[in-house]
Amino acid sequence: MPAYKAPLRDMRFLMNEVFDYPAHYAGMANGKDADPDTVSAILDECAKFCEEVLSPLNLSGDEEGCHFANGEVKTPKGFKEAYDQYVAGGWQGLSHPTEYGGQGLPMSMGLIKSEMMGAANWSFTMYPGLSLGAMNTIMQHAPEDLKNLYMPPLTEGRWTGTMCLTEPQCGTDLGQVKTRAEPQADGSYKITGTKIFISAGEHDLAENIVHIVLARLPDAPAGTRGISLFIVPKMKVKADGGLDGSNKVVCSAIEHKMGIRASATAVINFEESTGHLIAEPNKGLEAMFTFMNTARIGTAVQGIAHAELSYQGALAYAKERRSMRALSGKKEPEQVADAIIHHADVRRMLLTQKCFAEGGRAMIYFAAQYSDHMVNGIIEGDQKKYKHWDDKLGFFTPILKGFLTEMGQEAASHGMQVFGGHGYIKEHGMEQILRDARISTLYEGTTGIQALDLLGRKVLVMTRGKAVREFTGLIAKFAVEHMGNAKMRPYATRLARLAAEWNVLTMRIMLGARKDRDIVSSACYHFLMYSGYVTMAYFWALQAAVAGKKLAEGGAEKPEFYKAKLYTARFYFDHLLPRAQGHASSMTKPAKSMMKMPIDSFVFE
Repeated sequence: MPAYKAPLRDMRFLMNEVFDYPAHYAGMANGKDADPDTVSAILDECAKFCEEVLSPLNLSGDEEGCHFANGEVKTPKGFKEAYDQYVAGGWQGLSHPTEYGGQGLPMSMGLIKSEMMGAANWSFTMYPGLSLGAMNTIMQHAPEDLKNLYMPPLTEGRWTGTMCLTEPQCGTDLGQVKTRAEPQADGSYKITGTKIFISAGEHDLAENIVHIVLARLPDAPAGTRGISLFIVPKMKVKADGGLDGSNKVVCSAIEHKMGIRASATAVINFEESTGHLIAEPNKGLEAMFTFMNTARIGTAVQGIAHAELSYQGALAYAKERRSMRALSGKKEPEQVADAIIHHADVRRMLLTQKCFAEGGRAMIYFAAQYSDHMVNGIIEGDQKKYKHWDDKLGFFTPILKGFLTEMGQEAASHGMQVFGGHGYIKEHGMEQILRDARISTLYEGTTGIQALDLLGRKVLVMTRGKAVREFTGLIAKFAVEHMGNAKMRPYATRLARLAAEWNVLTMRIMLGARKDRDIVSSACYHFLMYSGYVTMAYFWALQAAVAGKKLAEGGAEKPEFYKAKLYTARFYFDHLLPRAQGHASSMTKPAKSMMKMPIDSFVFE
């Protein structure tokens, strides 16, 4: 397994030189303590924790996996000690209010932290990561008494949280939820039902696990309009915050998985467990979207985390492994053969990994500022502000989750390929990265679901193309501003054309869907991937513009760093962005070529 090294130079480049995080934080209600020195110190300490504590447990955790017996889960050796260090460092409450024991820093700091943790050890990161979604949901939707009861131990990390949506008969279609909630005389509810695929649903890291559960009230309407949301702790909680024995929340099994084997994925049975309603009755799904959107952006981070880790491993190997001579002549004549990094095809794979890791990081850091504005709307009690930024972030969420996880998986595959046959051997860890990456395109809504959400919901129904127009307006503005710069003109010209094309494609699908509704479904994957490639192109052009300026005027990094940015941006535009045109062509084709063939014709006995 590659020894993870936090890419602090790239992180600081994005934060300080591309997106001006110091000025951004200065304008935040919760940003006064996020001064440059404090942020830099946090990045350094987080990197140290990830490199020295989490990374060494990644391979061993996968090999050992979780142990299940008598309804209890024991995490792999070293995980409990690592979690105790995580709690002692105050990492769980980094971006949560001081009134609950947190550090009160902007939400983006938590996302940046999660990338480092995820790249070092994704399985471990799942445990505190699910807690963050539970905390955000409780903080936004629960009444004050429940906030005061549950938020402090969750913020501290003494308790952890989960999201309980999926049931044996339903996942995406939550209208089929059968878990019941029976009201009790004391205002509580008895929750009965079974939930599956519950990440971090059972473990030995914390003294209590707080489940956020979707269930139906007795008089609930059918479908998604009749779902409510409840807090259901594993251990009963007394009014003073103490624990009061079992709440009849039982783990009946854990899944045996392809990857993230050190993260327990549990089957949870609620057996008349005591729960408490949060949000309004029958509006639980709306409230749960707080959790789901948190989880989806977190999963987008998983894409760049695996891309980064695989890239680091592949790069080190490519510099050391020697095979044949470079076609352009000997590069290392004193050696028996040249290092494989001198071969163009190996560079293709390495640069693809670098493009996806660093380009994806830029996309996340951009969206993270939106999340900061959204949270500030909540802090300031400004619902209009919250809604504005929530809507803007909502457009990017499926692009981030759908596209970056697909690219993270591709990057992990390239990393394994660079190793050749050795990549297939467990001891090198490259096959584990690929296995761990595979789940990212499946949970928290598959790529297909993200694509439908983007095109069918966010673009066509909710905004009627406005979301695309707004973002392409930003791209077009950038293009106009840089058209006069000879070095930036190739990027600017290309982006200007893509901005126009994206709007044309959106309109063509919108008009076509009036006659054939299947067009939305047949086009959505290609629309998502096209959106991802164009979005990443904008952020690579933005990085190139900043790098070029810093190279000319001087910046915080060495000239070689900025030159590498320019080389990588050019590779992206030359070799990866052309993929967008294939998706553009496919999304405009009639749906009938997909839908007309009879089901019985898919196979013949």
